[in-house]
Amino acid sequence: MTQTVHELVDIGVNLVHKRFAKDREQVLQHAREAGVTQMIVTGTDTASSEAAAELCEAHPGTLFSTAGVHPHNADAWNSDMRRHIAGLGGTAAVVAIGEAGLDFNRNFSTPANQEKAFAAQLEIAAELSLPVFLHQRDAHERFMAIIREYRDHLVGGVAHCFTGGRDELWPYLDAGLHIGVTGWICDERRGGPLRDCVGDIPADRLMIETDAPFLTPRDLSPKPRGGRNEPAFLPHVLEAVARHAGRPLDQVARESTDVARRFFRLPAPA
Repeated sequence: MTQTVHELVDIGVNLVHKRFAKDREQVLQHAREAGVTQMIVTGTDTASSEAAAELCEAHPGTLFSTAGVHPHNADAWNSDMRRHIAGLGGTAAVVAIGEAGLDFNRNFSTPANQEKAFAAQLEIAAELSLPVFLHQRDAHERFMAIIREYRDHLVGGVAHCFTGGRDELWPYLDAGLHIGVTGWICDERRGGPLRDCVGDIPADRLMIETDAPFLTPRDLSPKPRGGRNEPAFLPHVLEAVARHAGRPLDQVARESTDVARRFFRLPAPA
């Protein structure tokens, strides 16, 4: 029996990461064969944001990117960086600002600098009328306070790699955010709260992603060499989301793809 290949959009893949340096084109080919027709390449600092935009220029209609500074890198934020990110945001490849937000888990940058960089990137997104690709870890209250301050000026935001439960989901939805779900849902140790609430995410707010090369689904079989995640594994995430949400697989595939294309304003693939 031939397995159905669904047309999917991976809204978060770190394709310029060094773990893809040797076989990036092969990774893209595997993704296409798996039905992943479009991907959003994540920028986490000025260098990766620039590299992501350049990669997208070589794959028009298939790859698009974000431009931003991850909270881990917020200590480096300055006026030059702001100009750089805003400049990239004005290019055709860039469809969102980010990965931006707060991460108080290990505080690789000070909380004060994280909040400064986060607010500045929300301002850029508002100025350019671009959605925001958001990161939050162990910083829910401050994250929501800043989002609420800027929400009326933003065209949209997606909580990248949502890992929480209903206590975080409801405020996100109330703030108008979309939700990105990764292979975290497959983690038997930590994914319980997400599995319990994924069915509560409205269909018109749900998108799926791999966050490759990170967050390889723990129940993937066979295990990929070196444990590296790839966008070709997005159908595995789709299957888990549909199963735990109690929705038909075809429906979740179609709806999540449509939502992603509307949210990021992507053209239909050639």
